[in-house]
Order: sequence, then structure tokens, then C-alpha cells
Amino acid sequence: MKKQIILASALASISFFAGATAQAAENIQIVGSSTVYPFSSYTAEALGATGKFKTPVVESTGSGGGMKLFCAGAGMDTPDFTNASRRMKAKEFTKCQKNGVKDITEMVVGYDGIAIAQSKKSPSISLSRKDLMLAVAAEVPSKDGSHLVKNNYHFWNEINPKLPHRAIRVYGPPTSSGTRDAFEDMILKHLTKHMDVYTKLYKADKKKNKAYKKYHKVRQDGVYIPSGENDNLIVQKLARDKAALGIFGYSYLEENSDSIAPAIIDGVIPTPATIAGHTYPLSRSLYFYIKKSHIGKVKGMMEYANLFMSDQMIGEDGECTEIGLISLPKEELAHYRANLKSLKNLTAGDFKKK
Repeated sequence: MKKQIILASALASISFFAGATAQAAENIQIVGSSTVYPFSSYTAEALGATGKFKTPVVESTGSGGGMKLFCAGAGMDTPDFTNASRRMKAKEFTKCQKNGVKDITEMVVGYDGIAIAQSKKSPSISLSRKDLMLAVAAEVPSKDGSHLVKNNYHFWNEINPKLPHRAIRVYGPPTSSGTRDAFEDMILKHLTKHMDVYTKLYKADKKKNKAYKKYHKVRQDGVYIPSGENDNLIVQKLARDKAALGIFGYSYLEENSDSIAPAIIDGVIPTPATIAGHTYPLSRSLYFYIKKSHIGKVKGMMEYANLFMSDQMIGEDGECTEIGLISLPKEELAHYRANLKSLKNLTAGDFKKK
């Protein structure tokens, strides 16, 4: 029987950082990704259960929101950790450095898949990544493919005649979400950079052309519906809206498999095996970041980090895998544990494309 996680703190608007410095030092403060939230919270509860430390306080702010709080400064009124469902961006790292957050250690706790899900009562649907791109992009190729036009697709069979005459309605994460960033990277940017209609129009202007090679504008006409950082709310909406699809981390699909089911993407269903093997096309890594300057000032930081990286939590049979986390291969896990032991610093060079 899968362990159930109480996500009450994700439903509340919690202000962690209004308290005094002394209070901040008593409780580990963690912000960030709603996808990593269940695993981070479970680890926090496990640390608190030892009786040696107060249970860390975890807030689901979204990956982008967590990075803003984490990089705001090194003061004790700022978070000790931030979770992310995509890697820290180079511009976020630069902001951290400018604001005095000089020493950061990056960890990967496991894999996750971005699930495209629907009500279990809805007929099965099989989509390609291109179908998804054409459904949510703000602009799409004209019929003759010569230019871009405003997206006026409202039914799936208008995109692909093999698909059902079913309204396109997608509940997804907001712009502050790492899941949204990853979805845009793997669907919009990945496909449009290979489509001349998105790149050729601005060849005369290199700056604009560069932007179009990274096209990621999502339509804002009510077809794609940003639904906040609480993925459980999307699950609830799918239960009521049989035509809709939802976008969230695989763990929420796993935890709610009695009421929702996955869409098939490029012929592959998201499972632990397809995500770990990267045959599922929307697979990604999950991260957390440590503010090293707070170690020794906030009780239990290293104990929390070591517990999160332990076999007990994220090993092949770890407790987090029972609620949807996909384990890292042993070699990769050993690599990150070594980085944790040495508290290896993240550097600007880590963001250079290889």
C-alpha cells in the first residue's frame, strides 16, 4: 500500500521568512518545486521523527519561485535549500552570486517524468509531441507552412485527423514552475528549433532569430489553463472535466492512479522503467540546492541532506520510490553522494554547453 502524503502546507500561503533570525535557525527552511515537494516533505517528516531535530518546513513555491527566494541573499531570513524540477539556470546562478550566495552544492535525487494525464473515465488518447506542441503554442504554421498564425485549434482532430473530436483543454503549471520550464524545453523549444517557419522569418535580425530558435510561447486564449503550483488541484479538475488533460510530475499520477490515467506520448506510457530508461520522451532529473553558508548555523542541515540522499529515502527500494520517485542508477547516485560529502561548489563553468 502506497504511503500517503498530507499536502496541507502546499495549500496554505505560508510566510516563512517574516520571523526573527533566531527562529529561522531553529527550523530548516525549504522552498521550491511542487514536483519535488512530496519527496522533500517525506524526508522532512522522517528527520523530525528521529526526535533530534525539528521537522524542516517545506513550501511548494515552484522551481522559479524557490530560486528567487534562495538567491535573494545569504541572510538567515532566506531559505537553506531549494528544490527544482529542472536545473538551476545560469542567470539564477549569477543572481545568487551577486546577492552573496557564493557557495552552492547541487544534488540530484532521482528522475521524474512529466505526465500528460486525464480522467480514468475518459477514452485512452495517444499523442505525439508535435500534437502537443500544436495544441499549446501561441502561434502555429499556416496551412501552406509559409508563416505563423495565431493558434485557432480547438479540437484534437483539427491538429491530427486520427485524433478524436474532443475539445483541447489543458490544465498545466504556471510560468514559475520547473515543470512548465521542462515542458516548454522538451515540447516547444525542442520541436520548433527544427521547423523553418519558426526560425527563417527573422534571419535578418540575429537577435530575434535567436529568440525564435527557442520559441516557447504558450497560448493565452483559455485553452491552456495555468493552474497554480499545487498539482493536486489539477488532479481534482481532471476528475470533474472528462475532456481535459493535465500536466504534472509522474508521482502525482502514481498517487492518484485510481482516478486518473496517462496519455500515451510518442507511443510510450510513463512508467518507472520508461522514465529511468529515458524511452519516455518527457523524462527529467530532480534537484535540490544547498546554501553552504547556512551549514553550522541551522541545526540539522547536513543530516537532512544526507537523509534525502540515503538508500532509505531514494535508493532502489527507498521510501520516496513508493510515492513515485524514480531512482538514480547506482553510479550516478554514488557521484552525487561524493559531491555531498565534499560539498562540491557549483561553478559558472557548470552551465557552459558541452
